[in-house]
Formats: sequence, structure tokens, C-alpha cells
Amino acid sequence: MKAVIFAGGFGTRLSEATNLIPKPMVEIGGKPILWHIMKTYSHYGIKDFVICCGYKQYVIKEYFANYFRHNCDMTVDLSNNSVKVLDNHSENWTVTMVDTGLNTQTGGRLKRVQKYIGNERFLLTYGDGVSDINIAESIRAHEASGCAVSLTAYKPGGKFGALQIDLGSDKVLSFQEKPDGDRNWINAGYFVCEPEVFDYIPENDDTVIFERKPLEQLAKDGKMHAYRHAGFWKPMDTLRDNTELNGMWDKGQAPWKVW
Repeated sequence: MKAVIFAGGFGTRLSEATNLIPKPMVEIGGKPILWHIMKTYSHYGIKDFVICCGYKQYVIKEYFANYFRHNCDMTVDLSNNSVKVLDNHSENWTVTMVDTGLNTQTGGRLKRVQKYIGNERFLLTYGDGVSDINIAESIRAHEASGCAVSLTAYKPGGKFGALQIDLGSDKVLSFQEKPDGDRNWINAGYFVCEPEVFDYIPENDDTVIFERKPLEQLAKDGKMHAYRHAGFWKPMDTLRDNTELNGMWDKGQAPWKVW
């Protein structure tokens, strides 16, 4: 089974880093967040990846094109330019990188890589968020649902303490520190998709946003299933997010490190 990763956006909210590299290549603990996401999938036996590239796509291609040599010990004989690999620390991955366009939306990007996926079930996620999601369990739940697509639903915690106030006396009737968001489940990515999903994306239309009409219609047709995740999930949208994730990693307290 293949895992498709959206990695083509501009990452404008993280512009401090993305003026030079694409957002999925911004590092946590010395490795791109894209690598962390792939390590999660790899832990569950998913080692065949299709990366939807766009903005500064050459950075992603060069990283994986040189990945083997950067992750092995070697001897180089300068007299004849021969290379002898001594010890390989590389990953057992197959990585297909596709330039899906600079301004293409998520639906258009997914449609462009359809030919590399074929008529089979596939996994899908975004290249800017990490989680301790149990991929194997999400696949089993999807199979049991009989739906065309399953998305990971997550209920984020609130950022501020919540107050209930008596407007007549201004007395605080109740206080709850950082309750569960606004009680709504959100899309945390990590989809499991049947090839039927492609039928909901029109041909040759790069303006299609996957999260709009395709997913909305799948839900209306009763073909969407939610896999509820109560563990850790965090997107890397801002420099603050990146700092927090690096702090977790440096302290050995990174919940998404399941490998």
C-alpha cells in the first residue's frame, strides 16, 4: 500500500523558514518533518511513498536523491572516483516525487498522482503534521466501515481558560483551564482512501480543493468514515509550533516517535 503526502504548498505562515525550503523540509531534531511523517508510516510497514511536490520541489528531490550516500559510511578512492559503501544506515523506502505544480490545490495534486497509485487502496496525509496515530488500527477501522474514505478526527485542546460569567453580577460561575477546544472534531489528515475517491475529483482541474467539494460530496453520499484519534497530533503551522516540536524532541518527549 502506498502513502501519498501533500508537500507542495508555500507554507506562508512559516515564512521565516520557507523562503529557502518547502515547509515539509523544515527540520525537527535535525530531520525534515517530512522524514518524521514517513518514519511513522514505515513503523507500520508502509514503505512506498508518493510525494506531491510543488513549491521548491527540487529541494525534496535532491534530499532523497542523495539520501543513501548521506546515511551510510563509505570510502572514496580519489584516484579513480570509486565509492565503496561500508555500512548502510539508510531507509528501506521507495520514494516517488512528482512535480504537481506550483499553484495546484490539494485535489488537483492528488489527481495528478493517480497514475502512480493505480486502482488500489492508498493512504494520504499532509506534510506538515506529526501524530502518534496507530496507522494499522486506522486501516482496520476503515475496512470495517465499508466507506470510500476514512479521515482521522481529532478534538484539539483549547488555548485559553474558559469562563462562565453571570452577566448581571459579573461573578464567575465556573472556570475550566484549557477545555477541549469548542467541542468540535477537526480533520487531522491521515486518510485511508479507496480508488473510488478519484471519481470525485474532475480531470485537468488544478483549482479543486480536496477538502471542499470532493470530501463534502463523499460525506453527503454517506461514504466517509471518521477514525477518532485521542492521542497526540500537532500541525507545524508557525515558527512557534516548530520551536515546540523541537523542544519535545530534544527532551526525549516526542509522542509521535513510535519507531
